[in-house]
Amino acid sequence: MYYSTMKVAVLTSGGDAPGMNAAARAFIRRAIWEGYEAHGIYHGYEGLLAKEIKKLTSRDVGMIINQGGTFLGTSRSERFKTDEGRQEAADILKAKKIDALCVIGGDGSFRGALNLSEVYKGQIVGIPGTIDNDIPGTEYTIGFDTAVETAVWAIDKIRDTALAHGRLFLVEVMGRNSGQIALSVALSCGAEDVVIPEEKNNIEGMVKRIREGREKGKRFGIIVVAEGHDEGGAIKLAQTMEKDYGLESKVSILGHIQRGGTPSSYDRVWGSRMGEAAVRFIKNQYTNVFTAMKGGQLVPAYLKEAVSGIRTVEPEMVQLVRIVGS
Repeated sequence: MYYSTMKVAVLTSGGDAPGMNAAARAFIRRAIWEGYEAHGIYHGYEGLLAKEIKKLTSRDVGMIINQGGTFLGTSRSERFKTDEGRQEAADILKAKKIDALCVIGGDGSFRGALNLSEVYKGQIVGIPGTIDNDIPGTEYTIGFDTAVETAVWAIDKIRDTALAHGRLFLVEVMGRNSGQIALSVALSCGAEDVVIPEEKNNIEGMVKRIREGREKGKRFGIIVVAEGHDEGGAIKLAQTMEKDYGLESKVSILGHIQRGGTPSSYDRVWGSRMGEAAVRFIKNQYTNVFTAMKGGQLVPAYLKEAVSGIRTVEPEMVQLVRIVGS
């Protein structure tokens, strides 16, 4: 399905991630450089259904590479999850003569793109944008580096008061189904322990390690807790530790601060590279693929792989946190 002038469109979907603007900017400018007509779809799949589609120029994406969030806006669309909704979306893309669609988002966004491909006859290419870094088939997703840096920045300040008062802090970071953020944050800030969804939490062992540290003269402690671990979050874990083991702690929940803020240079670089690569993949006739980092290079990987589950963490990373934090 090609028209006289190749028309491409890009949307951002699901949770925002720092670096999405860099990816969209690079996609638009590389598309224009190729002689394509570039369009932005505002507010994700819901915006597509509302026909919020605008032709963009290089100037429209100026001054956004350093901005967090996504200038296109994002949303979660219940209507798009239905067969009728996706057929309507495909009909809109056809009516607008869009030859190729680029979707920037996480596994849910990619699943939506795959489902759309069943009724949309144009090309579909994805760019992995999620702070969780949990998409199978790629070593990196846009936003992860900034989210980790933001959490480490916050914990460095929490450590000051923890040391001053000799307190134990449980710091909750994002990661409902994945411990990628928690592991990197814990290792970066020198935490004593880390709690992640992928590992059954041994509270007794954790309490034992904390008490052993105090016997060695350690006056304070930091434990990084992924929001999705099996104990139900940092607050519930703190309550259990005090009730069952008599160990008091303070809780700090970082929340959505990890999603926002100026993207790191790393996220700007890889966001830009992925945005440019997405256009190259379209030019080379790929469809139902995404820009995957493998061995430090960007290659096309099938969207089916991206929605096959959760990218696993390295078990030795958990042990490393505990060894160097002891």
